[in-house]
Amino acid sequence: MTTRTENLLANRPTISSAKIYDTMSADERFQNKTLRPIVKMQHDLLIAVFNNYIAKHKNVFSELSLQKQLDYIDNAIHKDMKFRNSVKGMVIGQFTVEEYAIYIQNSSALNKRMMNIVKERYINSIQLFTQSEVLQAV
Repeated sequence: MTTRTENLLANRPTISSAKIYDTMSADERFQNKTLRPIVKMQHDLLIAVFNNYIAKHKNVFSELSLQKQLDYIDNAIHKDMKFRNSVKGMVIGQFTVEEYAIYIQNSSALNKRMMNIVKERYINSIQLFTQSEVLQAV
C-alpha cells in the first residue's frame, strides 16, 4: 500500500529548469523542490479559482488595460487576505508532512515565495482570464 507522501510526490510534475544545488539557501531549495512543482500541478485549479474571483468581483477584469489587469492580479494576491489564504491552502494541502515541518520553520518567507510564483503563473496565463472564460467558470 502506498503512503500519502508517496502518492503526493508521484503526482508532482518534474520541472527541469528548477535545479537543486548544494549552495542554495534552504528557502530556495524548498521553492524549487516543492513549491514550483505543486503550483504547476495545481495550475488548472488556480486558473479556475481566479476566474471565479473575477466573476465574484463584477467581471471588470477583461475591461481593464493590461497594466490595470496586472495591478488587479497583484492586489488579489497580496492584499485580499481571503483569496490569498485560499490559494495558500491549495498549495499547503499538497505538502507532505515532512515538507510541512520545513514550511512552518520559515512560513513567512516561504509564503512570499509561494505567492510570487502564483502571481507569475497568473501573469503568464493572463489570456485565460477573458470575459468568455469567466462566464464559463460561473
